[in-house]
Amino acid sequence: MHIPNVTRHFTAGQFGQLHFRMAGKASTKPAIVCLHMVSKSSRSYQNVMPFLAKDRLVIAIDYPGYGESSLPTDERQTTIENYARAMWQVLDHLDIQHVDLLGYHTGCMVSVCAARQFPLRVNKVINIAAPIFRDEEIQTFCDMYAPLPIDEAGTRFTIMWQRILEHRGPGMTLQMCADSMAENLRGGDAYEWGHMAAFQHAKRYIDNIKQLAQPLLVMNLNDDMHEHSKRVDEYLQIGLRKDYMHWGAGFLDAYPVDVANEVLSFLEDTP
Repeated sequence: MHIPNVTRHFTAGQFGQLHFRMAGKASTKPAIVCLHMVSKSSRSYQNVMPFLAKDRLVIAIDYPGYGESSLPTDERQTTIENYARAMWQVLDHLDIQHVDLLGYHTGCMVSVCAARQFPLRVNKVINIAAPIFRDEEIQTFCDMYAPLPIDEAGTRFTIMWQRILEHRGPGMTLQMCADSMAENLRGGDAYEWGHMAAFQHAKRYIDNIKQLAQPLLVMNLNDDMHEHSKRVDEYLQIGLRKDYMHWGAGFLDAYPVDVANEVLSFLEDTP
């Protein structure tokens, strides 16, 4: 079987250049748009994209300030809404009208927000986790992910590495951990802007799910969002939560074929 290559591209965005990856070719099926967690990038989907692109186009987009996309000039411009608008700017550049959305952690919020912005252009949505946060948890997360200044002891980098190892899932090799670390570093001193944007958007995410018109699959991994994701059930309108206790952080790289099969099974299922 021919495995499509992943290519890399740039286009103009609201805050400068937007970087994105592509695999496969346009077809009658909606393109699959992959939306990363922060502080990562579209690199998270590099290994799974070829297997998603068997008979359709797959696109993974770097949010402004992550990967190789330009950083906004002000943290106040870093919002989930602007991340979603950046996605649509890439799709408009490619003249793509109809999509399925696949979001991971922060990308969950971006995907659901994007579906609310242009509902007629979105077919189905998959969220890897459902970041349903209570008020007291939001403050805890804000404190935990407050940006760390650079010092000669390398405290920022030590804590980053410790967190990657702490959340390391089955099949995630040390090289995969190192690749994950490298993506964190691309954000520079603004590496936590996206986390703060996500915490500020937490209540809006719940409202968006309640009003979502598209079928939604929540893939609940055995990771740090596992218990939070269970709370999504009461908000689902058209969709379901499915638990994957054998997968955790790094699963996109460790099990790309199995992940692609699971994603495509939902996207191609006709009720």
